[in-house]
Amino acid sequence: MTSFLILALLILVAGIVAVPLASRFGLGSVLGYLLAGMAISPLLALLGVDVEAMQVFAEFGVVMMLFIVGLELEPKRLWDMRGKLFGLGGGQVVLTTLAITGIGLLNSNPWQTALAIGMVLALSSTAIIIQTLTEKKLLKSEGGEASFSVLLVQDVAVIPMLALLPLLAMPELYGAGGGQSGEGGHGGLDLTAGLPIWLAALVRIGAVAAVVGIGIYAIRPLFRYIAAANLRELFTAAALAVVIGIAVLMSLVGLSPALGAFVAGVVLATSEYRHELESDINPFKGLLLGLFFITVGAGIDFVLASEIWREVVFWAAVVIVSKFIILLGVGWFYGLRKQALWLFCLSLPQAGEFAFVLIAFAVANAVFDNALADLLLLIVALTMLVTPLLFILYEKVIAPHYIGKSEREADHIDEENPVIIAGSGRVGGIVNRMLQAAGFNTTVIDYSSRQLEISRKFGFRTYFGDATRPDLLHAAGIDKAKLLVVALDEREQIDKLVKYAVKHFPDLHVTARAVDRSHVYELWAYGCRDIIRETYDSTLRMGRSAYEALGMDRQQAVAAKDAFEEMDRRAMREVADLYDMDIPFDENEALIAKVKELRAEWDPIMREQMDEILNRGQ
Repeated sequence: MTSFLILALLILVAGIVAVPLASRFGLGSVLGYLLAGMAISPLLALLGVDVEAMQVFAEFGVVMMLFIVGLELEPKRLWDMRGKLFGLGGGQVVLTTLAITGIGLLNSNPWQTALAIGMVLALSSTAIIIQTLTEKKLLKSEGGEASFSVLLVQDVAVIPMLALLPLLAMPELYGAGGGQSGEGGHGGLDLTAGLPIWLAALVRIGAVAAVVGIGIYAIRPLFRYIAAANLRELFTAAALAVVIGIAVLMSLVGLSPALGAFVAGVVLATSEYRHELESDINPFKGLLLGLFFITVGAGIDFVLASEIWREVVFWAAVVIVSKFIILLGVGWFYGLRKQALWLFCLSLPQAGEFAFVLIAFAVANAVFDNALADLLLLIVALTMLVTPLLFILYEKVIAPHYIGKSEREADHIDEENPVIIAGSGRVGGIVNRMLQAAGFNTTVIDYSSRQLEISRKFGFRTYFGDATRPDLLHAAGIDKAKLLVVALDEREQIDKLVKYAVKHFPDLHVTARAVDRSHVYELWAYGCRDIIRETYDSTLRMGRSAYEALGMDRQQAVAAKDAFEEMDRRAMREVADLYDMDIPFDENEALIAKVKELRAEWDPIMREQMDEILNRGQ
């Protein structure tokens, strides 16, 4: 028990120390976990820890991750992705396998070994890529969805690869370190191992159908039954039981547990229990994924790596460059361009965690000798270590190159109206409708192609372009306009446009959207005097409804709301002059002291006003 606690403490401390440091320097949590594993590797060896056995356990984090990804993908959306799945995914797997097989043949390997190497290195790391894309909020981008499509096909491709590897066995390797075991690809019992191929295929199809049936017909009644007990921990236990049960079923028929979990997640994507399942499983997924990355870092054989590091670095570079070129060609052929293509190519050129499974399976079936297997393991580990650095390259160098550059040229604005509205989303769109209903002509500019198309479908004319660009503003007639409504979504864009308009057009009335109270003070400091907090009015209405729910009639509730609003606006005006853009809002001592002073002065007055309002109805 003591040794287990020491091991758990060591791993947790390593993660707690390394991950925040890595994140602070922009390296991401994945690289932090990998470095933590490398740092504690000598200690794990000293404690006699079986890192490979720990990694098998930690791989369950990948299963949970794919289950959660499936929960966010409705079947209709998955069907809409079928082109990417078969085209991008299938093309990448086949072409990469052939390319690396060819390189293996040029390196004088037998064709069986070369093909096995090609299959092992064709796969990418689902764990690293999805975790990193999710962290950086890129999973639902065009490049992120393309990468996910390839990963999903790769997970499916593991199945035929496991079936094909035993056929590549080389008799001369038996008794020379290979062929020790004939177990399935996941290191456990495979009930289909002794069946004819056609029957094994039917059993596996039946297992997938069973997962779909369980998701449709069994999960909802199960959770309704558990809900009757009104115990949160039972939901958590049930969620884990669902994922573990599906993983066990998939493993027993020789399929990827991660694939089964993904299918179950897709089936449950329309369930009313989707968010409950996701919130219950997320903490376990995060811990196990972190443990998995730590075991990858700790599993590196540094002694061997120091002896053959040139060979490892060379072949890791060959793998990354080869896969990058193939990804570039496949992505371009299927319509990816610019930053989406870069993200796609830089996400997937590494080898993945399934490579560890395939390498062990190949050794067990006399396809590789131990020396080649050790070299491949180091190559796989190095490519996985490099992946976070490729994401940093994308984030720091490539993505900024495309910021501010539209995918299409800005529209030519051929009218000058007294009102210019920057942004046509949920704020700007309503303002535009209100003004047009009152007979005012408006010029609406929006940078979102999707929002533009939606507006045009409903008959509203919107110009495509970046409203913060001075040339576009002049084309819209800002020098003659009476009103500029800044309804953009991003705080930085709002600030940029407000500063420019207030500075260069002092007679122009600027009405600006603010995201929160501190943003109001910041816009006030820029010189804007008509600032609307985006959630303020709706919050006041909610407060009014709360008054009514607690017994006030409508007239009293409206009066109480108005009294609070008047006091709040007066307080904001007095505090605004103390705002300093060089000092964080919550560290400005003078501002904080003023707020406390006003509260002490005005709270009793506010209470008297409220009591007076309540007494009117009596």
